Amino acid sequence: MRTIDEIQEIIDAYNKLVGSIDTEATQSKNGRAYGGIVRAGKGKLVESIAKVLITIAWQRLKQEPNRLKIIGKQIKIPIRPEYIDSLADEIKDYIRQNIQNYYYHYKPDILVAIDDKPIMAVECKAYTENAMLKRILVDATLLKSQYPSIQFVLLQLESQLGGDFSQLKDVTYGSPATHTLLSYFDVDLNIITLLKGERRVDRPIHKAKFFKPLMRSHLEIAVKTILGILQEFI
Repeated sequence: MRTIDEIQEIIDAYNKLVGSIDTEATQSKNGRAYGGIVRAGKGKLVESIAKVLITIAWQRLKQEPNRLKIIGKQIKIPIRPEYIDSLADEIKDYIRQNIQNYYYHYKPDILVAIDDKPIMAVECKAYTENAMLKRILVDATLLKSQYPSIQFVLLQLESQLGGDFSQLKDVTYGSPATHTLLSYFDVDLNIITLLKGERRVDRPIHKAKFFKPLMRSHLEIAVKTILGILQEFI
């Protein structure tokens, strides 16, 4: 029986998809904008990679496969009672009479549950810059209001956060702007970058001359990080 090398399969899929995105986008005749095709291709790729990395980490922990689930559902974030209390009486009364409608729907890219309890949310990005990070942190804060012990991962192909997030060293010092944003949120965000070198708008990786290799060692670091999070909940 052949042993499946799932890490290599991720690399092969990345090479095939990223290498062909530009051709597919250029030749598309279905009316979709070039940039939209490129973004969609990379976005789906990162989610697929994340799911495989999670599965690999769970297998290495030697746990029962059916204990872990990747949930694809929207989470209803209810309105805070303290906020209602602060409103004018007429508005307060109206909201309370219609309280069943006062939710914010949020769907993480990937929501991982162990024994049906959500324990980790993964945001999947082709790249992230700090304006995008603000939104990620707000969403994480909302989700944490419902699941206080949940852990958060940002998995990105490339980094545009500044600092050394794209250097893929053993110790990452981050960037001043990113650390400042993180300091305002009670969210422990694990940032995982898969490709070395800061993202540059004028050097898109789906162009052959700017292509960046996806290395096994970088994927192994990602598995190790995810494994460490999962291990806290078994």
